[in-house]
Amino acid sequence: MSETNVTSEPTYRQANINDAESIASVIAVVVKEPNPVAFDGPMSAEQVRTWLSRLGGEGGVFLAIIDGRVVGFAALDYNTFEPDTVVLGVWMLPETRRKGIGTALAEYALGFARDKGYKRIRGRLPQDNEIALSFLSSIGALVPIYNPEARFELPLV
Repeated sequence: MSETNVTSEPTYRQANINDAESIASVIAVVVKEPNPVAFDGPMSAEQVRTWLSRLGGEGGVFLAIIDGRVVGFAALDYNTFEPDTVVLGVWMLPETRRKGIGTALAEYALGFARDKGYKRIRGRLPQDNEIALSFLSSIGALVPIYNPEARFELPLV
């Protein structure tokens, strides 16, 4: 894998169907790591296109791009059981972590959620994932200290 030049300024935008292969590429990397969150395995570009289509305008996938390359994405998946709640996930390529890019990406996605009128963000993370706990704290998530299912909630105001 080529090293990403993280000195270039990242750009952020909402994904569309044409981004499915790039999103699938990020998923293929992160699912190989210990304790991957939300994905049971790699997704094909076609599966990602189906996911993007299902989200429609109520949810979304948002990209972090450096030098034309997708280096991470955030997803907001609406929760049909709680109409004012969306589920947040953020996945970054390893070489781009701890540089503020994921935090900026999450903020971008949270702006979308606020504009849509969502009141709460929920999500989960693997147990003992200190990096994810630190990240969630940086975006304001309320992460319980003891929670066997390692779920978090962030009220949107």
